[in-house]
Amino acid sequence: MTFSPDRYAAALRFAAEKHEGQRMTGSDLPYLVHVVSVTGEVLAALEPALDADLAIGCALLHDTLEDTATTYAELVGLFGAPIADGVLALSKLDDAIPKPDRMADSLRRIRLEPREVWIVKLADRITNLAAPPASWSSAKRIAYRDEAIQIADTLAGASPLLEARIRTRIAAYSGYF
Repeated sequence: MTFSPDRYAAALRFAAEKHEGQRMTGSDLPYLVHVVSVTGEVLAALEPALDADLAIGCALLHDTLEDTATTYAELVGLFGAPIADGVLALSKLDDAIPKPDRMADSLRRIRLEPREVWIVKLADRITNLAAPPASWSSAKRIAYRDEAIQIADTLAGASPLLEARIRTRIAAYSGYF
């Protein structure tokens, strides 16, 4: 397992700068709390055979392409192609794809990436399966839960720990509708 504290700090600083001023949905907390929470899930799932720098870099940067003005070229230049490719796979950027089909497209692209990227997607949805915003309708909550099931089923085998955690969170999330 490779891990560089310097690469970790650089990716964390970059994410903090890019997400500055953003807040978590339905919260006053800075968006960076979400990014660090995803990274914590990834850290818990790391195994010796995995590339920690790839997994942690993708976790810290996973929303920069989708939610900020960051470019793919910028990520390649600063963090290398493997991390940029992982972040790109984790992003739903193609507006030509109908919204209901974007997750399936993203999961297809994630499955083409190393297992470290799969783990980031599981970790991301685990952290997002907290209490939904009060403004969400029951139908939206059910759709979000169903999407989580799709993620868990598609990425099964990436990490037994995270697979168990996401399925537990899915079951608990059903209490919100």
